[in-house]
Amino acid sequence: MKSNDIVQIALYLAALVVLTPPLGAFIARVLKGENRFSIRLLGWLERGLYRIAGVDPKEEMHWKIYLGAVLAFNALGFLALFALHLLQGTLPGNPQNLPGVSWHLAFNTAVSFMTNTNWQAYAGEVTLSYLTQMVGLTVQNFVSAATAICVMLALVKGLVRASARTVGNFWADLVRSTVYILLPLSVVFTVLLVGQGVVQTFSSYPEVKTLEGTVQSIAVGPAASQIAIKQLGTNGGGFFNANSAHPLENPTPVANFLEMLAILLLPAALTYTYGKLIGSRRHGWVIFATMLVLLLAGLSVSLYSEYQAAPTLGATANLEGKETRFGISNSVLWSVATTSASSGSVNAMHSSLTPAAGGVALFNMMLGEIIFGGVGCGLYGMVLFIMLTVFLAGLLVGRTPEYLGKKVEAKDIQLVIVGIVAPSVVMLVLAGISAVVKPGLSSLANAGPHGLSEILYAFASAAGNNGSAFAGLNANTPYYNVLLGLTMLVGRFAVLIPVMAIAGTMVVKRLSPPSPGTFSTSSTLFVVLLLGVILIVGALTFLPALSLGPVIEHLLMATGSTY
Repeated sequence: MKSNDIVQIALYLAALVVLTPPLGAFIARVLKGENRFSIRLLGWLERGLYRIAGVDPKEEMHWKIYLGAVLAFNALGFLALFALHLLQGTLPGNPQNLPGVSWHLAFNTAVSFMTNTNWQAYAGEVTLSYLTQMVGLTVQNFVSAATAICVMLALVKGLVRASARTVGNFWADLVRSTVYILLPLSVVFTVLLVGQGVVQTFSSYPEVKTLEGTVQSIAVGPAASQIAIKQLGTNGGGFFNANSAHPLENPTPVANFLEMLAILLLPAALTYTYGKLIGSRRHGWVIFATMLVLLLAGLSVSLYSEYQAAPTLGATANLEGKETRFGISNSVLWSVATTSASSGSVNAMHSSLTPAAGGVALFNMMLGEIIFGGVGCGLYGMVLFIMLTVFLAGLLVGRTPEYLGKKVEAKDIQLVIVGIVAPSVVMLVLAGISAVVKPGLSSLANAGPHGLSEILYAFASAAGNNGSAFAGLNANTPYYNVLLGLTMLVGRFAVLIPVMAIAGTMVVKRLSPPSPGTFSTSSTLFVVLLLGVILIVGALTFLPALSLGPVIEHLLMATGSTY
């Protein structure tokens, strides 16, 4: 590892830390309706959307009504995207005359983008038309991320309001998150990416003559606009099949840095936003620090593993599958960042990572969306672990557990456990079934522990709403398209629904003033306790599966054995 690699990683982490407060403060003002400049600039769009939809933004909702609006909006988004995939062969905006896709791929992709997973069992440039990419996928990139911000905001209102009944207005929260946060940032990033050479055109694919004298069709399209929101919204779905390893999607080191930074930019900023909204910036920094420690731990293990010599590699560093334009360190940093968020974008082949580095990527997703995680999702996922930690700490000292001045009771913890355990259960159960049935095994490219890792990675990616692929597994089959689609639904809504219910149980409670015996959630001690709970829950849940996959593969690699 060279000094240049260390400098690039340090710059990345420094940029993340430095940009978190100003962006987080901006988001807080937007969500509270206090950003006057944004309102002057784009208020006409917000008001126009309310008039078209017939929505009164001041009308507050009970948590059940809010949840019903979330589910109805997502269901409509799924149906529209599903139909668009099936009918794209008869619709305009299709200069390559691509046909409609199969029902099971349409189901998988519609669920994937509706749940902010962006798992892709297809090659975008040869499967989807410009219309499907823009009107279908790009729109869902915006609203799926905005939906998670809305749920996060509803949870915040449930925690800070006392003896209340409502948690806000979903339609107002959705419009503000999209119009004032995601849209302007995406426009800025689109311009920056186009300036770096990312393609943005509506022309049909040009044909060029290669040096060998053959004619090659070059896939192009309106890529930059989709890539901007794919990264900022922690979506991850690439315009091209190679995702951010494609030279027209990620052409320069500057573009690589910007895209990689965008993955964690909003999830990190939202920790500061959370602190501002609850009236404790220190607690927001505690959450940020916990996430950063987990990120750095995974990055350290991955870098150490990738730069170590191994008998099976025959070299001092693992260059296979890496993005040679940017080097090993940038490929490893991207793999850790994208699996720490729910992004799923890649600039290298994750299946070619060393077993330890691949295991880190797998473990990041298995923990759920808590190491920064998705936009909004990462924060409310971490709050579930915070409430569990507060509850356990309260039991240890014999005090009634409290979080932000409200009692954490048995019903709250039951909902917390559902949100933490449900994605893990469906992930491990379906991966286990797929490891023994013919439809699951027929798609594998590798045997032994690496083959098991391929299956585990697919279901962990789906359950964690991540979307990245280990590769080597052909997921475009009826079996995997349906099962992974169902896993994505559980991964999204088995967490979202309990979070909304927690918002509902918390909003009606009274606030208790702090006392000398109140357990502080803004201290270094709490960071240590929170990390302990996260790692213990993760270790107990996933250690057996990880032992059969990347752990045993790493031990075998050290002896010179491969599969």
